[in-house]
Amino acid sequence: MILYPAIDLKDGQCVRLLRGRMDEATVFGDDPAAQARAFAAAGCEWLHLVDLNGAFAGRPVNAGAVEAILAAVDVPVQLGGGIRDMATAEAWLDKGLARIILGTAAVEDPGFVRAAAGRFPGRVAVGLDARDGRVATRGWAEQTDLAAVDLARRFEDAGVAALIYTDIDRDGAMGGPNVAATEDLARAVSIPVIASGGVARMDDLTALRDTGVIAGAISGRALYDGAIDLRAALDLLRA
Repeated sequence: MILYPAIDLKDGQCVRLLRGRMDEATVFGDDPAAQARAFAAAGCEWLHLVDLNGAFAGRPVNAGAVEAILAAVDVPVQLGGGIRDMATAEAWLDKGLARIILGTAAVEDPGFVRAAAGRFPGRVAVGLDARDGRVATRGWAEQTDLAAVDLARRFEDAGVAALIYTDIDRDGAMGGPNVAATEDLARAVSIPVIASGGVARMDDLTALRDTGVIAGAISGRALYDGAIDLRAALDLLRA
């Protein structure tokens, strides 16, 4: 199972939100590239970035910070937030991103997601952000009645590289991930599933890994707070 250290970008800074609320942001640093270098130096295999402003605006907002990170590290980087058309997707991939994450577009424009996955094989993931199993869009500000598993199944034959499942109510709350819901999703589809939201301690990573079906886990606040030591976590998962 791959551990993805998270760098969430708001106004050019590294932040973590509580349950997706922009007015409850904790700033962890004003140099995202330096944070990326620190994660890479610890041995991470991937980095997970989110343009939080972009998710609300529907277009890239923290492009400068993302580009600085891409210039600072050699590890593959995935990015979500504000990518809702082919031109934006292509521009980001041309800049060196290994993978883009499409969330709102998966609900509002599934044809675009399918087209992007076909055009950029292995480089498009779908973000499934859910409250009580129902998908939320536009920076988690708009709730739908669509079940996350139903949305996931729509892309089974699209060539999507991964599904990133976030339990919004657990995100940034340090209360543990929704292992059961993530495992259920991973067993319901053939697309690799990455868990996001609530990873707070080493035991959480072990629980996700031991399902045997979850491909990755994203952690942010726990790494910044020191609740999880990145080097130790990577050693654990590699063992």
